[in-house]
Amino acid sequence: MSSQDGITPTFGLADYTKFFAAGALAATLTHGAATPIDVVKTRIQVDDAMKGLNMVRAARQIVGKEGAAALLIGFGPTAVGYLIQGGGKFAGYELFKKKYIDLIGSQETATKHRTAIYLSASASAEFFADIALCPLEATRIRLVSQRGFASGLLPGFMRLAREEGLRGFYSGFVPLLFKQVPYAVGQFSVHEAAVEVIYRSIGSERKAKLTQIESTGVELASGIVAGVAAAVLSHPADTLLSAINKGSGDPKQGTTARMFSLAREFGPKRLLLSGLGPRVLMTCGLVAGQFVIYAQCKTLAGAPAGIEIHKEETL
Repeated sequence: MSSQDGITPTFGLADYTKFFAAGALAATLTHGAATPIDVVKTRIQVDDAMKGLNMVRAARQIVGKEGAAALLIGFGPTAVGYLIQGGGKFAGYELFKKKYIDLIGSQETATKHRTAIYLSASASAEFFADIALCPLEATRIRLVSQRGFASGLLPGFMRLAREEGLRGFYSGFVPLLFKQVPYAVGQFSVHEAAVEVIYRSIGSERKAKLTQIESTGVELASGIVAGVAAAVLSHPADTLLSAINKGSGDPKQGTTARMFSLAREFGPKRLLLSGLGPRVLMTCGLVAGQFVIYAQCKTLAGAPAGIEIHKEETL
């Protein structure tokens, strides 16, 4: 069904509920499965004893000293946090992309400025999703980086609320935005660009005849490319966020000042490269997995297809 101006289809509450459910399932499954990799990555970033270790050596050291269960620390906040954040991010992207296309006023103009639409829609969606994610992300990082902080999600959440209140939950909000917004921009914008390149390379006739497996392959390939972009763009702020939630830096400083002070202390090499390998590996799996699961869940739920503003000409 078209909207009154004929630019985009009309999405109702039921459609956005399906988008949210599909995104929530995609994000919580992938982030939950990646918990061990994230534990290792976080330890490399914030534990001075693990500086310079690769992913395998760091994982062995953690298991050797603390047992295999240590690799699942933070699973609760990760699963719950990304259930909410993932639903909000994917549904929000569908919402804001539609709104910005309608605001531009024509399909032709929207296609011409599609990159700006992707960037704006993904950043807008991520901002609001991060408001819900931040308290759970702070709890997760505290559980991972401070051994013995709490036994799980609820005790950790309650301790952080009791001892530090809203300030503890949102002390990392600005760095979280610096991490998650570039992540989302890379994830959605590069995915859209990669899908467009694939579809233009095979042509519209071949595109219309793609099987379910072939469509899944498109999502997987474009998701891997998008994952690399998301990892590289978000890694510096991810390192700072881990450090701030551990308590590094001068607590008397404001969050932004603290972030820049830590950035100067760490230096470009540590910010850009420390833990980047594990993060790229993890993020490629996360992003590719999310787009595959999201597409499959939308199909199973009978959700409408997302709005496409790709160029149609064959390469």
